[in-house]
Amino acid sequence: HGAKSRYFQKTGRTRGANCIMILQPDRIQVIENIARAAEEENFYAKVEMNDPVLSPEQCRNIAMGYFKALHQCSYRIKNLLARIVANIGCFLFHHDLEIVDEAQVGHIPCGAMLTSNHFGPLENLIIRRYVRKVQKRRRLYVISQITNFAMAGPIGFLMNYADTIPLWENVHYLNREFPARLESLFDQKQMVLIYPEQEMWFNYKKPRPPKRGAYLFAAKANVPVICCFVEMIPQEKNDTAQFKRIRYVLHILDVLYPDANKTAKQNSVDMARWDYALKKAAYEKAYGKALDYHFCADDIAGYIA
Repeated sequence: HGAKSRYFQKTGRTRGANCIMILQPDRIQVIENIARAAEEENFYAKVEMNDPVLSPEQCRNIAMGYFKALHQCSYRIKNLLARIVANIGCFLFHHDLEIVDEAQVGHIPCGAMLTSNHFGPLENLIIRRYVRKVQKRRRLYVISQITNFAMAGPIGFLMNYADTIPLWENVHYLNREFPARLESLFDQKQMVLIYPEQEMWFNYKKPRPPKRGAYLFAAKANVPVICCFVEMIPQEKNDTAQFKRIRYVLHILDVLYPDANKTAKQNSVDMARWDYALKKAAYEKAYGKALDYHFCADDIAGYIA
């Protein structure tokens, strides 16, 4: 029970509360899951309802199918269509996006990894718009959990074809196919977005401690990490009966370069700490309060508790 029951006893919310729809149903249940996980400091917990559950064989088929499809004409056509849809989505959903380049990053002459807080299924469109605006002639590739590639419908189409790369927790895959794909993209001076928080926590404002793997891949490839943080500002108008509309501010905080005098492992440790410190400071500046993980309704942007 723990944090979930304490929070929802105070607010009067129960499992019987009406569900709301923001791309997916069951938002109230998801908020309950976030409340419990945050209080327990279980920062990588799955909180979404009804996420696909795949067998190792299904994961293997998706991963190997991805690499095989890259060379097929049908994939290239679908990829072009998906990128067009994603680029249109950048303007439809984020026409009022504010970009604050606090690090004055400008154009980076090499490939790079980008990190950001993970709070929505389409928030990568925010980073995509930044890349299109500032890192001109680059494409943004998004690393996504392999289970997302099993999704159906329009979101599933984008997950499979809009320059996404499946992340599969398989030792062989993570040591061979996956880093080879990243290095190929970095050699082409492309940009790759990864979410070190791993799991999406819907509209959760607070940055969570990152997993080190993202920075290890960057260090091994000897590419910088662009540290990003997305601030969420509720607006007067409602999106639904229980959620306000949100305006987004993308903060480009700094560019973290691997130290040539350190091992890849040490670089990954240092870059992860540095990235988290920057995001923590950005959160505290944006929202005017110290970062802690005691849950309150205000932690969910736009939520009308």
